Amino acid sequence: MIALTLAEITAAVSGDLRVAGEDTAETVVDGLVDTDSRTMVPGSIFVAKPGAETDGHQFVGAAVAAGAVLAIVEHPVDVPVSQIVVADAVAALGELAREVVARVRAGGSLRIIGITGSNGKTTTKNFLARILEGEGETVAPVKSFNNEVGAPVTMLRVTENTRFLVSEFGAAAPGSIAHLAGLVEPDVAVVLMVGMAHAGGFGGIEATAKAKAELVEAARVPGTAVLNFDDSRVAAMQELAEARGLQVVGFGQGSSADVRAHDISVSASGTTCTVEVGGDRLTLRLRVLGAHHVSNALAAIAAALVVGVTPADAVARLETVEIAERWRMQPLGSDRVRIINDAYNASPDSMSAALRTLAQITGPEERTVAVLGAMTELGESAGEEHDRIGLLAVRLNIQRIVVVGPEARRLYLAAVGEGSWDSEAIHLADQDAAFEYLRTELRDGDRVLVKSSNSVGLRHLGDRLGELFS
Repeated sequence: MIALTLAEITAAVSGDLRVAGEDTAETVVDGLVDTDSRTMVPGSIFVAKPGAETDGHQFVGAAVAAGAVLAIVEHPVDVPVSQIVVADAVAALGELAREVVARVRAGGSLRIIGITGSNGKTTTKNFLARILEGEGETVAPVKSFNNEVGAPVTMLRVTENTRFLVSEFGAAAPGSIAHLAGLVEPDVAVVLMVGMAHAGGFGGIEATAKAKAELVEAARVPGTAVLNFDDSRVAAMQELAEARGLQVVGFGQGSSADVRAHDISVSASGTTCTVEVGGDRLTLRLRVLGAHHVSNALAAIAAALVVGVTPADAVARLETVEIAERWRMQPLGSDRVRIINDAYNASPDSMSAALRTLAQITGPEERTVAVLGAMTELGESAGEEHDRIGLLAVRLNIQRIVVVGPEARRLYLAAVGEGSWDSEAIHLADQDAAFEYLRTELRDGDRVLVKSSNSVGLRHLGDRLGELFS
């Protein structure tokens, strides 16, 4: 974080300062800001966030022992450290981020890019960060830090030398993106897609689209909206963007896109396509598996062009990315048995894309194996969407369909109903049972996809299989 006095931090969060030891209101703090006491280092600021299972106030002592010099708390704690007492610690974290980013932006060189979408946010964030790192100091989220805590924690990592802040915005509820993006008012708003992920919590896909459009509404004017023209709901946001005075840059495979791809080819070693930008035609060789990542790459290229990166530099830097992120189409195992661990998140769109990729990268002498768990947060559409994935797996001729967990049983039944029988499809109670089955079932030449929502935990099964067959 940039250097601020205790008085300045107190004013930013509308708190009550209580100094300790030799501190005064003019004591300067410039360390890491986080809600996790385990990440504290000398000079850090610990935000005591209450939680459903644990209360951050219980860890103020541990944070101070690790080096924290200031605690933002909702009530005073009996620990010898300066404290700022606030009504809401998480809200205070956001307000501190707002203040810090505003001060850095006032220096004139900081550009802020916000990214949202039902799928692809983290991959696109990583792609864009890799491109922008070649231009100057870039701050981007660790993992999927895109909620009311993770997004401000990322924002607070900016310094006076930061040229680019890439923020990823998830939507826990209507208004979430508006709040988070409103903290920084991005210069560039990137909307990737509107899908069924989390649709159950929003009341349907149209409500999800409205939530994603909050990023366009929060963008700084003048600014730019980077929109997926292949997604009709995202493309429709062009009208909103232009009404607000934003420039619109479209990406996709259609002829109307400003940054577009064609001649897409998928193999076990990556994905290749031709990228057209204006009059330039460049070959992009992504090491990341899956045709669906081409759209994420186009989004990253488009956003990078807006802030001044050349198409050639953007493509060259993308080609250095080896994996999208841990547990996202992550290759494990060996050439003998290849495991694709894509079980960090799952929605109907990402599940379909992953299954299609598995089918595309498997040779005629190899066998496709899909290890599938439940897709959560789909609400009333959950049954229908699991049916659809079961049907798709059979129609793609996935040769072994291993369904794990009671919540995914309907996927298994749909596969059997579509004609997958005689051990081609199997339903197992949990990941331990799946591991025991797969350790003897898998054979040389198998290509194995492991896919489920994060809460199901199949990413750990993917890791175990990767280690077993490495």
